[in-house]
Amino acid sequence: MSKLIHTPALASVTDHSDTSATFVIEPLHTGYGMTLGNSLRRVLLSSIAGAAITGFRMTGVSHEFTTIPGVKEDVVAIMLNLKNIRFKVYADEPQTLSLSKKGKGVVKAKDLKLNADVEIVNPGQVIATIDDPKGSIELELLVETGRGYRALDEQGIGKKVSDMIMLDALFTPVLRVRYKVENTRVGQMTDLDRLLITVETDGSITPREAFEEAAAILVNQYTALAGQTKVDVGTPPGGDDSHLSSTDEVEEPAELMTSIEDLNLSARTTNALVNNDIHTIKDLLSLSEAELRDLKGFGNKALDEVKEKMAELEL
Repeated sequence: MSKLIHTPALASVTDHSDTSATFVIEPLHTGYGMTLGNSLRRVLLSSIAGAAITGFRMTGVSHEFTTIPGVKEDVVAIMLNLKNIRFKVYADEPQTLSLSKKGKGVVKAKDLKLNADVEIVNPGQVIATIDDPKGSIELELLVETGRGYRALDEQGIGKKVSDMIMLDALFTPVLRVRYKVENTRVGQMTDLDRLLITVETDGSITPREAFEEAAAILVNQYTALAGQTKVDVGTPPGGDDSHLSSTDEVEEPAELMTSIEDLNLSARTTNALVNNDIHTIKDLLSLSEAELRDLKGFGNKALDEVKEKMAELEL
């Protein structure tokens, strides 16, 4: 029997919907189903980047314990509704959104005035209900990106504005994570684990993007602790890579080594890529769309520009 701890594989991914998927990881070394399942679940629920409203300003409202003439909900209820709005934000800087609504009717997230760096995932989310034909709502929101949960007392004195009501923020886009460990066998080995992990998100990120980001976070954490120590790993049971020769190398097309600066992208997009250590087409293609969006200074317009250039180059 091999004394090496073999590496598992992502055996399959079942998409239940745009926001829910189950990942099957097997075969795992004995006991590693629980080890990986628990660590992935904790990171998925606490550390995936997202966006949330961290403060708002409303005409005629100086604190949360008040009511608004002509509006059905009080300010506390409106605050709860605002926390349920989910965003995709393509910039690192805080974004300011506004809303102005007059006349009787339901005010929804889709009534917000957006900019190029912000999208609303659930435009049908209700914010308030104006029940007086002469009633109105003037609202300004502060939207920020972050990870995990940020309490109200952690917002920072510098961010507080005299007429802005600050909110605690839950940035994580992952709503629920469930995992189950089953027994599996490969050949004569009958004590292996199979891990099934189901991820549900709010729609601002796909389950696969969330899963891959969580795995990458864990890799970075453990790599930093491992130092120079290396551990030999075995191939998955039943796997055979003996047909691969050390001389079997795949030649990369020369165009993949083309410099980013030679693609005739805009100066802003080029600088954003170079500043994030992306210097060639190969570097660019190694990143997923979600990873590109997370780059510092890389907005939605830059992403569209890169996509157009890659399509032009047929890459």
